[in-house]
Amino acid sequence: MASKVHRPVHCRVHEVMTPRPVSLPLDAPLTEAARLMRDEDVGDVLVTHDGLLCGLLTDRDIVVRAVAEGRDLSGTRLADVCSAGVVTVGPDEATEVALRIMRDRAVRRLPVVEDGRPVGVVSVGDLTPGRDEASDRNEIAR
Repeated sequence: MASKVHRPVHCRVHEVMTPRPVSLPLDAPLTEAARLMRDEDVGDVLVTHDGLLCGLLTDRDIVVRAVAEGRDLSGTRLADVCSAGVVTVGPDEATEVALRIMRDRAVRRLPVVEDGRPVGVVSVGDLTPGRDEASDRNEIAR
């Protein structure tokens, strides 16, 4: 018998998001971001400038854009390697909208932004409770 998928129905993103996202300023050193990722057990850091979201740094960005390029890690700033043009969602958006954005953009997490300032992060796991991570990846890959 197939298990039933339980999705938050008629919920808003702020009801399921993780508040207080891990973030650092644009001019922070890459090594600080790597340590923060390790200490907080996260795979990405939101990058801000004057408190406004301006980018996203993932563990993959560190590997591909810094380590593989032979950069001096202690001298590299987040501005040098983070991804700009981050797709976001608002805290009052319906969770269905967030899931649709994730599917359309093939991402598993979205920064939650209010007036340009990060207020949380919502993951596909937040939107599809009771499912395992492999199922979540398959959902997004469609």
